Amino acid sequence: MINHPNRQLAAVARYCAERGISLDVREDGWLLVLRGAAKRHLIFGYDLGLNSAVAHRIACDKAATAALLEAAGVPAVRHAFVLAPALTGVREPHWASILELLEAHPNGLVVKPNEGTSGRAVTRVTTSADLKAALTRILDTGASAAISPLLDIADEVRVILLDEAPLIVYRKQRPVVTGDGVHSVRELAAAFEPVPLRAALLQRLSNECDASALDAIVPPGEQRLLSWRHNLEFGAQPVLLQDGPVRETCTALAREAARIIDIRYASVDVVMVDGQWRVLEVNSGVKMEALGRHAPALVERAYFAALDKIFGGRPSG
Repeated sequence: MINHPNRQLAAVARYCAERGISLDVREDGWLLVLRGAAKRHLIFGYDLGLNSAVAHRIACDKAATAALLEAAGVPAVRHAFVLAPALTGVREPHWASILELLEAHPNGLVVKPNEGTSGRAVTRVTTSADLKAALTRILDTGASAAISPLLDIADEVRVILLDEAPLIVYRKQRPVVTGDGVHSVRELAAAFEPVPLRAALLQRLSNECDASALDAIVPPGEQRLLSWRHNLEFGAQPVLLQDGPVRETCTALAREAARIIDIRYASVDVVMVDGQWRVLEVNSGVKMEALGRHAPALVERAYFAALDKIFGGRPSG
């Protein structure tokens, strides 16, 4: 399962073995009970338990995060909040005000679960019918939704912070194919992906793209993106950023966002839009399962650093 914390569990288990901490694994790895010499600590899902309850709740709420950052003058992507009708006692959302968002952003909107992760149920919409359908699918689950403008994101960087120190900074590089004047996007994509992952990629492309676009022959040397999303779970590749202007700018913006929310441990997604870096979202549950396939040692060090904050570091002697 993409969302199962296998790599996190392995890192926590290794940490406990090295530090002499007992580990009780519950709920197939979703609940961990750690007992050291002087303290007992719980880990639930991807929440290591370093953040306050308020900081965690704000970071989990895309609309609240955006509103708080905007009020503090931090560049951020605005997210409108929509509460499920089942939670308000009305039959339907207030469609008039929701459709006004589409009028204000004729290039389109992005509809997503307000507390979702990994790009699940995130939908691009350009018509009122598509907007209503996408929003209804989310709200029918009894959840809340967030709506943001559909932006031309030139670059996206994730900064994983621990007490304002960047543990890992990487660019999310979307998969592309280069044309040869002979093969279609579909054929180039099939050759791009390893055989075990090929069917899933082609299914995803069919869901997101018109058949005519997938069957079009790509001219020699021209490139075509295979996903509009920057999520690693949807095919993007992590490119670790070394010291330089991009890393410094994104880290500074992520630190400022973390200070505003008063969060200690988080991943902050920063995007380049119209020549300006903005905070897209802040995640209190730091997921590194996909990243761990590319940089396992770095991910394990990040987990160890976070756990050392909880247990006080390696015992002397």
